[in-house]
Amino acid sequence: MRKGKRIRAAAICLTALFAVYTVFVYFLVSACLVPSFMDRLNAFEDITRKCYAEQVQTSDIQENQSRFLSDTAKWLETVDRKKIAARTADGYTLVAAEFPAVSESDKWVLLLHGYTGWKEEMYQFAYWYSEQGFHVLVPDLRCQGESEGDFIGMGWTDHYDCELWIDYILMQTPEAQIVLHGQSMGAATALIMAGSPEVSGQIMAVVSDSAYTEAYEMFGDKITEWFHLPAAPFVDSACLMLRLRGGYNLKDASPLSAVAKSRIPTLFIHGDQDRMIDVGMSYELFEAASGEKELFIVEGAGHAQAQDKDPEEYYGQIDAFLKRYLQG
Repeated sequence: MRKGKRIRAAAICLTALFAVYTVFVYFLVSACLVPSFMDRLNAFEDITRKCYAEQVQTSDIQENQSRFLSDTAKWLETVDRKKIAARTADGYTLVAAEFPAVSESDKWVLLLHGYTGWKEEMYQFAYWYSEQGFHVLVPDLRCQGESEGDFIGMGWTDHYDCELWIDYILMQTPEAQIVLHGQSMGAATALIMAGSPEVSGQIMAVVSDSAYTEAYEMFGDKITEWFHLPAAPFVDSACLMLRLRGGYNLKDASPLSAVAKSRIPTLFIHGDQDRMIDVGMSYELFEAASGEKELFIVEGAGHAQAQDKDPEEYYGQIDAFLKRYLQG
């Protein structure tokens, strides 16, 4: 009799522990990938502070950044633009800003922001591409900015969503020459798109700035960094929870696997002082890439700061790269 009570008590304890663990993993996934939940936790502010603390804060970077913000603001006062929307297969409305080329052109660029970002962060790049005669499309990725969604996609759901923008571009310009240019998670998205079996033949080049190799690995790193927890077993539990709640597997979001399949010319850019996504990841991606490829490492630049550290060389490298693979 006592033995039966002990077994029941142990079963109740294990069930309670499992329930607590499940609730904690639910919290963990929401705290990292659900913006509305992150807002309630003030997680965006915490992430912003941590990101700023990890950036390189030299006078040249700060001066260049300030100048670009000013120049971009002036450009936005005069340039034509419009807001467009697209509907995903699972019922979410995505929003993008379109900047038409100032003269007739078949060149388009799709600019993709990073984790917890928004389209406005990419407007300085939109300004440069516009000056080079491109049509520019800048979306808010799923459940960020003005776009709806359930979970941040870490590049996986995003690469499907971005096919809607490719379709839009091809409706406007059937023979478009399309460039994908992303930063951080946006760069990961671009690389996954380029390695997809369904990739459009109109995508001519990819500019990957500060991409990671694997979303699974990044998630584990951030669990350790932000919550001071070991990656195991929490990252695998979070992956299972995400599959149940969000319908996708973080392990599928693998730019490293994608670049091995891609045949699209790719320029990999990274700052050598990046403390958020190690520069070694771009070296790995470059080595694994099977198509035409170039690697540009910017000394003294932190995460997604290459354009602020050495703008002349940054845009010069991109310009020379694109001229090799685009016509006109």
